[in-house]
Amino acid sequence: MSNGVIEDSQVIPAAEVEEVELYHAKSFITKWVFCQDAKVIAIQYSVTAIAIGLVGLVLSWLMRLQLGFPDVFSFIDAESYYQYVTMHGMIMVVYLLTALFLGGFGNYLIPLMVGARDMVFPYMNMLSYWIYLLATLILAASFFVPGGPTGAGWTLYPPQSISEGTPGINGGIILMLVSLAFFIIGFTMGGLNYVVTVLQARTRGMTLMRMPLTVWGIFVATILALLAFPALFVAAIMTLFDKLLGTSFFMPEMLVQGELGPHENGSPLLFQHLFWFFGHPEVYIVALPAFGVVSDIISTHARKNIFGYRMMVWAIVAIGGLSFIVWAHHMYVSGMNPYFGFFFATTTLIIAVPTALKLYNWVLTLYKGNIHLTIPMLFCVAFILTFLNGGITGLFLGNVIVDIPLSDTMFVVAHFHMVMGIAPVLVIFAAIYHWFPKMSGRMLHEGWGQFHFWVTFLGSYLIYFPMHYLGFVGVPRRYFEIGETSFVPESAVALNEFITIMVLIVGFAQVVFIINIIWSVFKGKPSGDNPWNSTTLEWQTATTPPGHGNFGKELPICYRWAYEYSLPGVKADFIPQNLAPDKIK
Repeated sequence: MSNGVIEDSQVIPAAEVEEVELYHAKSFITKWVFCQDAKVIAIQYSVTAIAIGLVGLVLSWLMRLQLGFPDVFSFIDAESYYQYVTMHGMIMVVYLLTALFLGGFGNYLIPLMVGARDMVFPYMNMLSYWIYLLATLILAASFFVPGGPTGAGWTLYPPQSISEGTPGINGGIILMLVSLAFFIIGFTMGGLNYVVTVLQARTRGMTLMRMPLTVWGIFVATILALLAFPALFVAAIMTLFDKLLGTSFFMPEMLVQGELGPHENGSPLLFQHLFWFFGHPEVYIVALPAFGVVSDIISTHARKNIFGYRMMVWAIVAIGGLSFIVWAHHMYVSGMNPYFGFFFATTTLIIAVPTALKLYNWVLTLYKGNIHLTIPMLFCVAFILTFLNGGITGLFLGNVIVDIPLSDTMFVVAHFHMVMGIAPVLVIFAAIYHWFPKMSGRMLHEGWGQFHFWVTFLGSYLIYFPMHYLGFVGVPRRYFEIGETSFVPESAVALNEFITIMVLIVGFAQVVFIINIIWSVFKGKPSGDNPWNSTTLEWQTATTPPGHGNFGKELPICYRWAYEYSLPGVKADFIPQNLAPDKIK
């Protein structure tokens, strides 16, 4: 066997078990609302995540209006500003990116790419979405309770998060913590589904080393989430107990207006360890599916097999494992033994090695490829550049000595958004432009797509490159207003105004994207079954969009890996995974 291709001497194994009869919807409600079809659930997840993500986008506009033009907008006071910061961060990281990559792309692509009828546990899959929706609604409800949402910062550090003086001290923080708990419960249901489906429901011939890298990325990210989210879950529940029951898990002994508070001997540092034990794997819970998607799209649109497939798989696994031993690099300024700082700085540098391997392999895949600069390909190339830039600034912050002076400056905001904001969002756009024809049977509008790409890509750099400079000159993050500060030069004021204008322009481009999706669903050019001439199984379905059960009467048989492009001596420039060897011309 070479590159996972079946030789004449090899035989596809017989099916080990009979197919299970799928649940068939009997009404509009069971087909489109309480639906057990993973493809519909994926669209439900995606629509909900994008909707709450748009709320997060608007919050970022409000934050930037204050930073760029302080004292101009009377409705943005200090309390509101901190509430915008908190809700923007939590919405984007958890409720948009995690839900969209795993709940949206995971549900749609895993069964199709591994050749399964559906997820292994369809009913539990349906429940996972509705619990996610409930969590999102609880989070949104915090905007409407007395005092508004919490303004404790998106990391929710106690004692600040549940102490008097913090915005949203009552209903806001309680709803945030309850929402997080429900989100994790819902995700656990979905996550178990993804893992078991990949391990148990692959079609005949689909070995682990023939799976597309998108499936590998989602699979490993799901395992990370199943191991990391419990830390956030217990942190949220214990913080709720401190708030509602007067326990002292995280709350130390404090003087409140001259009187001793009700708490004693709690450890705020314990919360930080729990939060970041979840928080750093969360970076890779988002990044690993993005890595997989980029690998598949680049290979397809460069008409070339992915360079170093097995290396890419083991890099994904290595990144997943290492992500659990780097969390305290977020905590250098909390005060730690220098030996611990040395350990976490070292592991931070080590995790850059498999990540760099992936970057090299993407570049080598593009090298001498027949590159088609389609919109998905443009977004993927932009992702490679952005992730590289963001990763380099991460090497700054992974070093204890450099991190301490930069930790509370805008440099951290710039780094974090390049790696965890712009980079994965570029991949989301690439994936939507790439798989939208499979989901709808229509192409997205090319001209609007080009406008969306260039404004988003260039605009993002014009937002975050200047922000690195602001950090170097000492402009602090999380400040409502800088005011007359001697160490902040005039250039910082002008740059803040410029960044705010660019944020509004890039935000407008996302409105064009939403309009493009809605228009193309009804009026877009018909795409055909396989507009990109791709090899993977989702493009080989009997109908487009795929029907219930995905593959018609017979499940496909997988004969080879997912990257047979531009083979010498073969008439077509791609060979689908399910094409029998005797039918290759």
